[in-house]
Parts: sequence; structure tokens; C-alpha cells
Amino acid sequence: MSMPPRRQTIRPPDKGSFPLDREGECTSKMSKYMTCLKQHKQDNDKCRLPAKDYLECRMNNNLMAKESWSKLGYKDLVDTPTVEVSGKS
Repeated sequence: MSMPPRRQTIRPPDKGSFPLDREGECTSKMSKYMTCLKQHKQDNDKCRLPAKDYLECRMNNNLMAKESWSKLGYKDLVDTPTVEVSGKS
């Protein structure tokens, strides 16, 4: 008689779920980040400002927990303002 297969223990993510942006609050910032990655052949180092801008939008809209920039790997960009682009005149 063979042994039954072991069941894997599934753990939830350390910081909980990553909610979808169903209202599209950060879609434009996400698109700018993805465009930057495409333009720079997926080199994230060249797209850190758009990435920071996108994460900031998610934190401000309660789509992710607020974290310090240094904990997210952006310690060197703490004093760098993110770019706000408005479609309004």
C-alpha cells in the first residue's frame, strides 16, 4: 500500500491581499510605470520614480497598507517628489 501524498500548507501573503483597483484610481500611474518598463526593456532601476508614484497612489487610496519608503526600497528617493499630472485645465 502506498502512502498518500502530503498536503502542502498554504500560507497567506505576509501583508495580506493586494486589492484590485476596481475604481481605476491608479490606472494612469500604473500605465505610466508599465510604459516605462517597456521603454527600458524591463529595467526597473530606470523606472523607480513611476513605480514610487504608483505605490504612493495605491497607499493614498487604501489599495495597500501604508509603508515607509525605506522599507519599500525607496530610501534614496524619500525627498524626491512624485510627478502629479492632471488632465484638468
